[in-house]
Amino acid sequence: MLDKVRVVMVETTHPGNIGAAARAMKTMGLADLRLVAPKIYPSAEATARASGAGDILANARVCADLDEALEGATLVVGTSARLRRVPWPCLTPRQLTAQLQHEPEDTRIAVLFGREDRGLTNEELHRCNLHVTVPTNPDYGVLNVASAVQLLAYELRLALVGDEAEPRGARSKRATMPLPEMFWDVEPASNQTVQGFLEHLERLMEDSGFLDPEQPGQVMTRMRRLFLRARPDKMEISILRGTLVALEKRLRGQDSR
Repeated sequence: MLDKVRVVMVETTHPGNIGAAARAMKTMGLADLRLVAPKIYPSAEATARASGAGDILANARVCADLDEALEGATLVVGTSARLRRVPWPCLTPRQLTAQLQHEPEDTRIAVLFGREDRGLTNEELHRCNLHVTVPTNPDYGVLNVASAVQLLAYELRLALVGDEAEPRGARSKRATMPLPEMFWDVEPASNQTVQGFLEHLERLMEDSGFLDPEQPGQVMTRMRRLFLRARPDKMEISILRGTLVALEKRLRGQDSR
């Protein structure tokens, strides 16, 4: 499964970090490196720091933007060291790899690493399914981006390949590690509230002509699965309901013309 993991480095400033990241990747069996608008690349310094991992650099894909780098990925993981204005579930590397035990084998994983000075932007993190942060010394939480690549690559290898030196049962214990309790700024929406939204969505889909009530197929089953899996909070459902109301008004206005 390691061949389905890509490392994405966003706007890296120092080419040496790219080379060091390539070396870290090869050490752990990763090969897919994608660089989003690096400041300096190709670079002799990157090649020197790769130290035997020149093939990773030679095959690295330089992308114009994040869309290109994430093309085809089905699970996007963003690395972050900052608290955000809107709380977001944030895992440790070990909790992340425990979560990956539940993913299908064909999951295509992209792990994003941000700029040396400010990491990933909020907009870039909003593209991610999961956020991961490395627990560090609270008095000095500075972690070099290549070191972060090494740490995540190590945990990914243990989760997806395992370690022959591990005691029997150690991997399964890590796989069942409980995920962290999530703290939100708004309490989760009740099941009844989510159901009301889904019924509203279904009516609008029928009114728009998208959904045929005579032959609905599995459309609403999949919509229910999506939103129940996401466990939206009250504010998120309120925003979605407001959007549906606005669309209904526009639809009625067009029908009256």
